[in-house]
Amino acid sequence: MKSYSLLEINEVLKGVISGSTTKKITAPEQLSLASDSEISFIGNKKYEKFWETSKACVAVVNEDISIEPGENRAFIKVKNADLAMSQVLEMFAPAPPVFDTDIHPTAVIDASAVIGQGSKIGANCYIGPKVTLGENTIIYPNVTIFDECTIGKNTVIWSGAVVRERCHIGNYCIIHPNATIGADGFGFRPCAERGLVKIPQIGNVVIGNNVEIGANSSVDRGKFSSTVLGDGCKIDNLVQIGHNSQLGKFCIMAGNSGLAGSVTLGNGVIIGGSASIKDHLTLGDGVIVGAGSGVAADVEAGKTVLGYPAVEARDALKQWAAIKRLIK
Repeated sequence: MKSYSLLEINEVLKGVISGSTTKKITAPEQLSLASDSEISFIGNKKYEKFWETSKACVAVVNEDISIEPGENRAFIKVKNADLAMSQVLEMFAPAPPVFDTDIHPTAVIDASAVIGQGSKIGANCYIGPKVTLGENTIIYPNVTIFDECTIGKNTVIWSGAVVRERCHIGNYCIIHPNATIGADGFGFRPCAERGLVKIPQIGNVVIGNNVEIGANSSVDRGKFSSTVLGDGCKIDNLVQIGHNSQLGKFCIMAGNSGLAGSVTLGNGVIIGGSASIKDHLTLGDGVIVGAGSGVAADVEAGKTVLGYPAVEARDALKQWAAIKRLIK
């Protein structure tokens, strides 16, 4: 079991210690559940009131904390407690699953595939013709990567994920279990003689560096060219990204949200949980879409929208207040 002293943890965080404790810190935990050998954090002043009843011996706190740690307890004061706590979690993180051999004997790897130095491939994986894996990439058991895909270096693909043919994933990406990259876009047209005619989807998906795709999410391939996710995008579980959508850098999409086809997101766009974006819309840089909203028109850069259909946040709040007054 890992354990650290207060000073050892602060060597990483480089904060300011207030108070002291002789206890060895054995794990991080939330305030209400922490034992007297565990470290917690206070990222917002409204949680200060819970410190007195918490058993944690140490807390990572913001510099503006207004309470004292108490006897045999300590605070580590930092500029951003949330970010600092992520460093603490890294210190205590358990090792990832172990590979007994770098390439499991049950993996099926086409002779034309190129496997980078230091890469690992788990049991029952399929690596198709002309696939390229970068250095130190980890492919966990039961992953399928079809023909002519490229996967960058230091990327991790978890079990059950499928990467369809001709798709490209960058460096330092994480693809979580059962995500699907490059399935056919949802393209059908009615025909009197043939019913709903499937429109071939001959494009692909291009994913930048440091992108994370959550479990059971789908990124559809383009009808003509590429569906693109820019560097640093973070996609939650159960997210749908439609064909030919274009995401800028550092976009966030929370769980159950979705983009219809050919949506364009600027840099730093945030899509709340269960929000839906109509096809062929553009959301400018820094747009925020509230949870559960339905966006049916373009949104200018920097705007925050709420509601169904989504309007500017302040207008939505006024509408909701008016409705509330009407039903009293």
